[in-house]
Amino acid sequence: MLFERQNFLVAGLSRSGIAAAEFLSARGAGVFLYDDVDDETVRAAQAKLEALGCRSVKKSELDEKIEACDVLVLSPGIPVDHPLPIAFKRAGKRIVGEAELGVSALRCPVVAVTGTNGKTTTVSMLEAVFKAAGKNAVACGNVGKPITSCVEELGEDGVAVAEISSFQLETLYSLKPHVAVVLNITEDHLNRHYTLENYIYLKSRILKNSAESEYAVLNYDDPIVRGFAEKTRAKVVWFSAKERVAGGYLSDGWLCYREERVCREDDLAVGGVHNRMNALAAICAAKLFGVSNEEIASALKNFRGVKHRLQAVGTLNGVNFIDDSKATNVDSAVQAISSVKGECVILLGGKDKGYAYEPLFDEIKNSGVVHAVIYGENAFRILSAALKRGFTAVSLCRPFDMAVRVAYLTAKSGQSVLLSPASASFDAFKSYEERGDRFVELIEVLRKEYAAQQERAEGFLEEETE
Repeated sequence: MLFERQNFLVAGLSRSGIAAAEFLSARGAGVFLYDDVDDETVRAAQAKLEALGCRSVKKSELDEKIEACDVLVLSPGIPVDHPLPIAFKRAGKRIVGEAELGVSALRCPVVAVTGTNGKTTTVSMLEAVFKAAGKNAVACGNVGKPITSCVEELGEDGVAVAEISSFQLETLYSLKPHVAVVLNITEDHLNRHYTLENYIYLKSRILKNSAESEYAVLNYDDPIVRGFAEKTRAKVVWFSAKERVAGGYLSDGWLCYREERVCREDDLAVGGVHNRMNALAAICAAKLFGVSNEEIASALKNFRGVKHRLQAVGTLNGVNFIDDSKATNVDSAVQAISSVKGECVILLGGKDKGYAYEPLFDEIKNSGVVHAVIYGENAFRILSAALKRGFTAVSLCRPFDMAVRVAYLTAKSGQSVLLSPASASFDAFKSYEERGDRFVELIEVLRKEYAAQQERAEGFLEEETE
């Protein structure tokens, strides 16, 4: 793209939209800004970008700007069937995402990671492994930094470790990763993509530009992902927790790669079969970049997981609190349930994403979950699924703050309160991060209340003994 001769309309002023506008402005493009939302955060972003020469657009001016602009830069949060991209498409104009701008400008190799669950953990593991090997690696894309904001930092000798979501894949055309990793595929985002088949197709697009000189690291244990091997020209490297495959696998308590022992399973600081799978995927990608077994093992031993993913965030009155706000779908919540030791009270709910919750309660019935506190916009759908599966140890509590309080009061000493919602956060929060942060804040509120109760009780006992 010849930026200085083109006008761009950046739609959606979230993290990626701001980064795209900054990237385009620095390259002399004409940049117009639009967001459906008018709040303090958006206005602050507009003011920051207007200082760089960008111009904000009102809704009433959109028709004029569709005519004047050459390219629409669409936020991942805006679906491609929104009226704005439809209008650009009808006008025969290009629609891209921030990720497309970024990968078009990158001069270094890319490891691209997609899948329903485990993307952020795997990308974070890989960043740690590459850094342990002395490489200039940056986690970017759907996690870490927007791709456009780290083009110069990476230069020609870096490694872009990019998390790529299905939303980004809707407007991503030029991605040609040296290594593409597909972790797993289960039902997710059906409210956006409508059918599982369309979701699978979008995930497969991560491989569409791969040539014979690139690699596809695929989950052998996932039949959908295994089928991707037939749709790519890249060399396929498998990983599996069940089979001794040509790639990464488990054997006699070791994480192995092509007959080499890389790291003991017990040395991983993060637990669960899903994290062993994430580690195997990371090992495969790292080995394809020439990283040594010792460097990989050292990084994996020191990797402590990612925020809001099965993160222990405190104990109060014998009750443990676990923040798994990142579990925004059923499969991720199932993984969390299987990873938590002992009995727990689970917090479920949020914004519906279009899938069935009955499979979740099939798992819950055979787990350590003793009670479910259901909240949020989709509370009655989740409650209906629970009752259909005969799980009646439930409390219905629509507001999130009250639900956390009820979960704590329900849990007994020695049990855990697990926030693993199996739902998006957008009914009440801007992101799963904000939801997880609120969970931690509420624990502190409960802690202060408990301390005050103890203080009052001690004061009462002193009065009684006087």
